[in-house]
Amino acid sequence: MAIDVSTPVLIVDDYNTMIRIIRNLLRQLGFEHIDDASDGSAALNKLRTRPYGLVISDWNMEPMTGYDLLQEVRSDPGLARIPFIMVTAESKTENVIAAKKAGVSNYIVKPFNAQTLKSKIDAVFPDAA
Repeated sequence: MAIDVSTPVLIVDDYNTMIRIIRNLLRQLGFEHIDDASDGSAALNKLRTRPYGLVISDWNMEPMTGYDLLQEVRSDPGLARIPFIMVTAESKTENVIAAKKAGVSNYIVKPFNAQTLKSKIDAVFPDAA
């Protein structure tokens, strides 16, 4: 695996079941330090209080969407370099383009499995391979 599994990962999703699924997939891949937030503003608070090596965020959340969170993270010099993977149920081209322009590191369309998650994470951390 291209990323150090001791890297703390932050999962952001307003749906507890999805957090549990991603957490289980990350555990299957060997990750030990997995934290979660139920929306973008809670995620920002956590990102500003402890270091994370990766953010995996849902797109559709209220009141702050994953896209808004991505823009906040990319505009904050202290957070801008954190790899950010967006998860969404919609594979709309305009969403993918908007996320790419905003600086998303990678994009996963639901549903997905551990192998998909691993390949997306590996693609974000190619230098460590």
